[in-house]
Amino acid sequence: MQISSRFTIATHMLTLIVLECQERKVTSDVLAASIGVNPVIIRKILSQLKSADLISIARGRGGASIRKDLKDMTLLDVYQVVESLGKSGKLFNFHEHPNPDCPIGRNIHFVLDDKLAEI
Repeated sequence: MQISSRFTIATHMLTLIVLECQERKVTSDVLAASIGVNPVIIRKILSQLKSADLISIARGRGGASIRKDLKDMTLLDVYQVVESLGKSGKLFNFHEHPNPDCPIGRNIHFVLDDKLAEI
């Protein structure tokens, strides 16, 4: 399983917004052209960033700008905004009830739990 690219796309978007928003309107089309993805994906991530109060978006074709002070924004903040970790907030969601009659099922938590928690 590959982790999604939403985090790297969001980081690219924020970088472009910071560096370009004073010079031109940074719209979903501008972002999509720079990143090379469909504008629908860009709009979804823009919506997530806006909901988290990291950016503001002017109505219509007004473009995006950074709302939160960059000193107060971390890559972890961005990751948590765009990557859904579910209710647990954990990267790995381990199946809860492996079969205790199976030698693998009986031992899988013992083998992996600490390693996954460390990751």
